[in-house]
Amino acid sequence: MFSVAQKRKISSAIQALLRETGHPELPNHEITFTLYVKGAESWSFATIRNNGDVDQPTINQWNEAQDAQN
Repeated sequence: MFSVAQKRKISSAIQALLRETGHPELPNHEITFTLYVKGAESWSFATIRNNGDVDQPTINQWNEAQDAQN
């Protein structure tokens, strides 16, 4: 549903939001999370994980083509 660049940007923003809470139970290093986003159609979805957990993302050419920045 999102390009790799968009997923990385969303992941960074979530990481920052979580860090801003200052919650004492969060680790001092990268926060591990998984976000599942449902699209408008049953086949449309995205799973976004923290950037540190994704070294070599799978490239979906359809998703990359939908990104206006590409």
